[in-house]
Amino acid sequence: MAVGSLGIAASGVFIALAEVSPATATFFRCALAVPALWLLARRERRRDVPLPRRAVMVAAMAGVLFAADALLWTQAVFEVGAGMTAVLVNAQVVIVPILALLVDREPIARTYVLMLPVMLGGILLTGGVFESVSIGTDPLLGTVHALIAALCYAVFLFLLRRTGHTGQPVQSYFFILVSATTVAALRQGMDFAPGWPALGWLAATAVGGQLIGWLAVALAAPALSSAVNATILMLVPAGALGSAALFLDENPTQLQLFGCVLMLAGAYIAATRDDDRRSVG
Repeated sequence: MAVGSLGIAASGVFIALAEVSPATATFFRCALAVPALWLLARRERRRDVPLPRRAVMVAAMAGVLFAADALLWTQAVFEVGAGMTAVLVNAQVVIVPILALLVDREPIARTYVLMLPVMLGGILLTGGVFESVSIGTDPLLGTVHALIAALCYAVFLFLLRRTGHTGQPVQSYFFILVSATTVAALRQGMDFAPGWPALGWLAATAVGGQLIGWLAVALAAPALSSAVNATILMLVPAGALGSAALFLDENPTQLQLFGCVLMLAGAYIAATRDDDRRSVG
């Protein structure tokens, strides 16, 4: 999960450097990874059994949510910056355990509940809600887009973990990417010939984010609890902030950095002090 998170972290930088529409970025980051995933899924199918029809439908639904997340996230990259967007989208750390409680009756630790206000406060500070920030074209609108993306992202992660329980995680992830590719191809603003160097950056996103990053997450997710899954993925915004500062010259304000610290610290405490004997739900 940690390796996958670090693979995903650079995606925001690659997308920003590609300078293409959200639909184009989402389509190519998924489509370019599909052939390699098809080979891996075919190998898994030969070794095990085909994915059940119900699991295929769940994976397809997860793909739609992944596409929605990616489209909104890409839009937010230009509005609030690649580093800030990665932090804001990881508001999923708040949502995923709540979904697990409501649907699977997976208890939530009291420490997690206590850390919720800390993490939410961090999100608001990171988005520059209380100050005028210079990163991005519209930081406030970017924050809204990133938080809606976080909701799609959270439900996607919840479904991803559930599809992994079928025992055929690669096949499930393959159908997720096919579904996401189809959704992106139908979106307005899709450019099937973005040219170079955009295709090069999108190929880097496909390899780092989809083949290495999300595939590793898909394989690891079923073995961990929802809270631990969501929290380890907080390595994504940490890595994204560093790479955005290094390669895109994005320099967040002190309040934004403080907000990032609050989010990451709150998530770390919530995960590492998870005690089922003192849980709610």
